[in-house]
Amino acid sequence: MTTPFYVSPQQAMADRAEYARKGIARGRSVVVLQYADGIVFVAENPSRALHKVSEIYDRIAFAAVGKYNEFENLRIGGVRYADLRGYTYDREDVTARGLANVYAQTLGTIFSSAAEKPYEVELIVAEVGEGPEDDQIYRLPHDGSIVDEHGSVAVGGNADQISSYLDQRHRDGMTLAEALKLAVDSLSRDNNGGERSLTAEQLEVAVLDRTRPQKRKFKRVLGRQLSRLLEPGEGGADAESSEESSSESED
Repeated sequence: MTTPFYVSPQQAMADRAEYARKGIARGRSVVVLQYADGIVFVAENPSRALHKVSEIYDRIAFAAVGKYNEFENLRIGGVRYADLRGYTYDREDVTARGLANVYAQTLGTIFSSAAEKPYEVELIVAEVGEGPEDDQIYRLPHDGSIVDEHGSVAVGGNADQISSYLDQRHRDGMTLAEALKLAVDSLSRDNNGGERSLTAEQLEVAVLDRTRPQKRKFKRVLGRQLSRLLEPGEGGADAESSEESSSESED
């Protein structure tokens, strides 16, 4: 009679965590930075159809790395949660904290369930406030824990190296052009400390802009506006001043 194969619960959870981390690390990184007028999301993503960064609600946006089908299901669930809560109660009752808690419960349940594999995703949920001190950024790893972030955060790929680079260089009150260039510089660094060139066509960029007069603060930065923001010298400032008039930046 054969002896049943036994794995301790601690080892089983460690194996599941390692499986999820490896899947997440294979994806290209996403960087989120606070700047003077809001929060900017920058992802290395040449696809124009499969987004890593999306709007959830008026002041809330979502970014993710990992398996697309898994984080897309979570995004859709988040939109439904936000719409239902805003309709049932009030639009002001839809918050990044509440959405992060919903995602944490979902990811935690899946991670601890022996019946299915853990999700290979890492999420960022952000909400822009009336001022920089009111901004909220939450990072949600594969196991459903919640990390309250400030200033800058990176997920996916070589996130640890990128986060260290950002921590040393990010500062309060940066302009959008400055924050965007810092994000691109951090994404351009490889694991060996070298640098590569990233063009506007390889990037997905969006912002939560607190200065927008309408309730919806999310917009994508595309095309000529993105190219101008990435230009050295004064080009970024000129691009920033024309954000509201540039129709190609609207989502």
